[in-house]
Amino acid sequence: MFSVTVKRIGRPSHHAEPSYAEGDGRMVLPRPLRRVVRFLVSLGSGRIHIPVHTGTASALAFFAATGLYGMSLGGHTEAVAQATTTAAGFAIDDVKVSGNAETSEIEILQLLGLDGTTSLVALDVDAARQSIAKLPWVESVEVRKIYPKTIEVKLKERRAEAIWQHGQELSLVERGGAIIAPLRDNKFSQLPLVVGRGAETAAASLDVAFAKWPDIKARVKAYVWVSGRRWDLHMDNSVVVKLPEDDVDLALARLSKFIKEQDLLDRDIAAVDLRLTDRTAIQLTPEAIARRQLVLDQRTKDLKKAGQNI
Repeated sequence: MFSVTVKRIGRPSHHAEPSYAEGDGRMVLPRPLRRVVRFLVSLGSGRIHIPVHTGTASALAFFAATGLYGMSLGGHTEAVAQATTTAAGFAIDDVKVSGNAETSEIEILQLLGLDGTTSLVALDVDAARQSIAKLPWVESVEVRKIYPKTIEVKLKERRAEAIWQHGQELSLVERGGAIIAPLRDNKFSQLPLVVGRGAETAAASLDVAFAKWPDIKARVKAYVWVSGRRWDLHMDNSVVVKLPEDDVDLALARLSKFIKEQDLLDRDIAAVDLRLTDRTAIQLTPEAIARRQLVLDQRTKDLKKAGQNI
């Protein structure tokens, strides 16, 4: 008699219980664990060669990682990085500033925070750019690192278009009325002076309004914004020219004609009123009024005397 043993062929089920070797009851390890065991056996038997300094390098790497982690927790990473890169030859010793006419280079250096040992590598370019952009005259700024030791700062500055008088204060304003900075000296004395609430915004229209009348514009000392609607021109000889709210170009054409034909602004007058389109009113100075009154009085006397003689 004999017996027949039948074995099932195929992949075992994923849910099957751990199998045992036939005959001795030993458990068969899963395939991933088998590789780990083989590696450990080979390592213990000397079949795998480990370089001599592997342990030393691993220890140094461990201590370095520990040190970096400690610096990070203590907030000293930036200081250590700066000291290291400065010692390596990256200390900033040159700052190139361009595009600045009104912005002081000293202000820029102070905002960069350079102390002679600042590292180019550790410098925060975005923070430097944001700080410099807050200066009054700066419209835009570019900060760039040039290795190994140079910083380049390129500025685009705002342009002053007028001097705005509001109360007792004088401020420089750009087109559109945004205030740039207080007026501190006579450097911008050639700019037009605009006076009154809202004048700083309304001044943007002056260049267009006087584009065809440069001779008149050259004699204007101040533009006074009246009631938020129209301009009074204070001329260089103290004559006040009152412009209308609308049709400013037509009024300036009339004024130009009077100047050419009658030397109007060179006469002894106090004001010229151009607010009405069908007439022009002239206001004399007090001295001119007094002289005119003397002439009228003398004329009256002469007429009376002539009547008595008849």
